[in-house]
Amino acid sequence: MRWLVGWSSTSTRAPGIGSAGATGGDGETVHPVGSQLLWGDPDPLWAVGDWRPDEVRVVKADAQNRIAVLGTCGASDEELRVGLFAARGGALRHLTAWSGSYTAVVQVGRRLMVCGDLAGARPVFHTPWAGGTAYATAALPLADLIEANLDFGHLAALLAAPDVPAALHDSTPYEGVRRIPPGHALILRAGAREIAGYEQVASLAVAAPAADPDRAVDAVRDALVDAVRARLAAPRHVPGTDVDPGPVPGMGPAERRAARGTPVPGIGADLSGGPASGTLALLAAGLPGAPGTVLGHGTGAGERLLAVTFNDLAVRGREAELERAGTLAANPRLHHVVVAGGEEVLPYAELEGPLTDEPAASLVTAARHRARLASGSADHFTGYGARQVLDAHPARLADLLMDRKRRHLVRPVAALAKADGSVMVPARVYGAARKLARTPYLVGVQGLADRLLSRRFDEPGGAVGASLAALAWARPGPAARWLTGEALAEVSVRLTGATSRAGIGPGQRPGDFRARSALARHATDLRVLEQAAEVRFQRLHAPFLDNQVVRACRALPEALRVRPGARAAILRTVLEGAGVTDLPPGWGAPSHASSNAAARTGLRVAVDDLVVLFDTPLLAQAGLVEARVVRKALRAAADGEPLPLEGLADIVSLELWLRRLLDRRGTCWTGTPARQRAVPAGIRPQRGALGAGASRG
Repeated sequence: MRWLVGWSSTSTRAPGIGSAGATGGDGETVHPVGSQLLWGDPDPLWAVGDWRPDEVRVVKADAQNRIAVLGTCGASDEELRVGLFAARGGALRHLTAWSGSYTAVVQVGRRLMVCGDLAGARPVFHTPWAGGTAYATAALPLADLIEANLDFGHLAALLAAPDVPAALHDSTPYEGVRRIPPGHALILRAGAREIAGYEQVASLAVAAPAADPDRAVDAVRDALVDAVRARLAAPRHVPGTDVDPGPVPGMGPAERRAARGTPVPGIGADLSGGPASGTLALLAAGLPGAPGTVLGHGTGAGERLLAVTFNDLAVRGREAELERAGTLAANPRLHHVVVAGGEEVLPYAELEGPLTDEPAASLVTAARHRARLASGSADHFTGYGARQVLDAHPARLADLLMDRKRRHLVRPVAALAKADGSVMVPARVYGAARKLARTPYLVGVQGLADRLLSRRFDEPGGAVGASLAALAWARPGPAARWLTGEALAEVSVRLTGATSRAGIGPGQRPGDFRARSALARHATDLRVLEQAAEVRFQRLHAPFLDNQVVRACRALPEALRVRPGARAAILRTVLEGAGVTDLPPGWGAPSHASSNAAARTGLRVAVDDLVVLFDTPLLAQAGLVEARVVRKALRAAADGEPLPLEGLADIVSLELWLRRLLDRRGTCWTGTPARQRAVPAGIRPQRGALGAGASRG
């Protein structure tokens, strides 16, 4: 795991800070394990983990004005300098407008600015410490630093209402460690904290001006091309400039591969037949002079893009998807690899694994993804996030009604009616959208609190039922039905408390608000998956979650977004604009069925091990679930009962995460004998570790 950590003190002189570490209130001096110091006291900054040399850049104007960028950033050194000067005047948005996926930290005197991203894939956390504020791009190191206990209220909210920001707010699984929301920056002035938004959102009262559909799609194409190009060739340090590039100047893909002494191709992508990953593969293969160019064309590239298709032998019904992938792979710029997987890589097949920063449902599928990524490249493109940034959340139908654009409801409602076969679908969908458009946000949140207290979780089934259920400001999570009454009551209290806070309303239309919340949850899940399925020396790239791509996608008109098949149509237009026109028939067809079948098959195969896992679960000790109830649900789902499988994945993943956390020894920090002792990191190894749950019975 790679992370960035820093500290802002209240004094101008802080003994023990810098290369030696940081001094806490009790006099202990600590520093991150396996770190490199980017700059020293009084407000030090460290990069921790296996960062590549081209992923760490520091630009200095002088000793008190500097910017650090960690990750893949397409900005040149001069552009970083311009961003630094803009940030000195308070313009933070400039720091988030470059192509790529990165974290930017700016120091202007004693003022520090740390920018999170729009999606939430690169979050920023903070906590009070030693009279100042410690911040990091991971929550677990900060929990280690302050020796935090677990926040069981947050864990209950993760299961009961994972898509509802009012339930989670700024909390994390660790008490005292807070998260800044997507689209915000952490500003520290001599230790004092401020959270500031840098991105404008559409007003609830005033509709955004309608964008031209063709120009909006062109902007998405340009953003995706820039995002792919940023990964193909990292920016280089210009000799003779007063720029500190870090330990080594930037590398290109070929240099990265040579430095590792591995013959594995430097650039690759998933090629499952889906539109998002296929689009990235074809874009990366087709950029002139980049990896993917055919040998002998005089470009000097000569490196074919490695395209990986996962063939799940334990699940039927993927023949058409595999055939489309094979047709795409006939491109001479691609080298196609088919990875076959059996029962050993089904969901739930691996119950052991690395500890991640936070829990997420992707923990139960980590082995499956690791098998695919192990055959991938050093820099591997994936289509994660495309569905969340391009598709229309069902609640956007209410946005169209609020903007008096009823005629644009005809296509999506007709598609739902055709799928359901009922003439009553249009009236039901229109009525639900109209009700949501007229429901205030606080009423919607309070309605969810009441549903949790009364344990009302039944929702209509099928595609129409899912759309109707999504036409709400807030809804219960799929795992909520298996929580204890006490846990649900605690989440209900959190929701009620949220409605009493000043300024709780999002100031957005319901569809836009729900879409942003769904994107943030997906980005968090991908971040955990990246840690759980990590392959040494590999970087997993998700360009659809880059800031500039998210911005371009948000500018797409609602009328275009809600059309059936809009995502495939948009990506087809993107490829046509890049010169790719020969797509196989059926390209862009949805592929939910295979993943759902894999989840059910994996659950059926692993049900005995899962039942043993929940003989004495930590979640039951914490008062969140009853072991007997979960075991019964696991057996019922394995027998084919129509239970929400994603809810069971949430519960199993959280139990696995808790066990890995409690089994862990050591800490992310060192420097004193107390921190070198082998203790469970992130929680205290006494009654307080599970005391919050145990005291509730």
